[in-house]
Amino acid sequence: MDFSDSSEIAEFRSGLRTWLVDHTITPEAEESEAMFLKRWHQVLFRGGWVGLSWPTEYGGKGLSNAYDVVLNEEIGASGAPDAPRIGYMGRAFLQWGTEEQRERFLPGLLSGDDYWCQGFSEPNAGSDLANLSTRAVKDGDRYRITGQKVWTSYAEYADYCILLARTGEPGGRHKGVSAFVVPMKSAGIDVRPIVAATGESEFCEMFFEDVEVAEENRIGAEGDGWAIAMMTVAYERGAADVGYLSKFGAALGELRTLVSSDGHVPPLARQRLGELEVRFRVLTEHVRRRLTEREQNDSLPGPEMSVDKILMTDVDQTLHRAALELLGPSVLTTGPGSRWLEKYIYSRAASIYGGSEQVQLNIIAQRLLGMPR
Repeated sequence: MDFSDSSEIAEFRSGLRTWLVDHTITPEAEESEAMFLKRWHQVLFRGGWVGLSWPTEYGGKGLSNAYDVVLNEEIGASGAPDAPRIGYMGRAFLQWGTEEQRERFLPGLLSGDDYWCQGFSEPNAGSDLANLSTRAVKDGDRYRITGQKVWTSYAEYADYCILLARTGEPGGRHKGVSAFVVPMKSAGIDVRPIVAATGESEFCEMFFEDVEVAEENRIGAEGDGWAIAMMTVAYERGAADVGYLSKFGAALGELRTLVSSDGHVPPLARQRLGELEVRFRVLTEHVRRRLTEREQNDSLPGPEMSVDKILMTDVDQTLHRAALELLGPSVLTTGPGSRWLEKYIYSRAASIYGGSEQVQLNIIAQRLLGMPR
């Protein structure tokens, strides 16, 4: 398979590279990470760089998936903030939503004007998502939702939440799960930020007490929630679909600069950086191939995305562990390398969020290799 740029993609890459030089932003004083990323999302959207592979009728560009990879590559290479992490949520509406829902919700999601969070995990339903117990009880043309979610990223800033709740019998596992769009300003929602080991509060707990949600906010039919969740997490395991390809590229570039700040790179450091570069390029080309195959077959992501998640975890954790080794004591000071300790701590969760590494290996063994349970 030929991964060299076509003339059209080469022109796109050159234009994006030039644009990033003049438009990349930096955080303002006291600006939260969530609001900074939202502002960057809006800047990218105004520049015409968001929704590249989305249908044109919903505000996208109608381009091939290869353009999403180029976007991630160039954002990472420039050291700009991460690419917007909206693809995996938008796909739920493109695949399962009504026309009214697409027209209502996709423009704000695409432009960054509306901030979204994902209410899947619960205290007793993390990797075992089918154990969720949040209930949605039908009451006329509305549902009343009661339950708890946890590890929800930036819920305190969100305008909307894609929420999984059980509409069938308690303990029904995969059956009887439905998906809803919940406005976060609804009465009965209590959001409590969780301070992580890094000192940041990206994650939140959410408590729902008799929260009213209109029936028109249900995505798909009752009971479609499990299929919607599996499709959503499959996209979430893609390094380009969630912008992590750009994140890793920027981190690798920053580390390379820090290690060579005095103009000299020791042989062992050079070897270590080379190993990281190889791992990152393997991930990049794998993502490119995966997206090309998906487009050629006109298919949705499936169990093969577990391979992407394993590779993404490997790059994340190997890169940040190597950073601590190469930067040494500087990660404990207030200098340029000081945030790498926080990044390292955060990377340890990569083998858990989006589906634990053990679950991914089981999916690969059973669904891709045909091995027995």
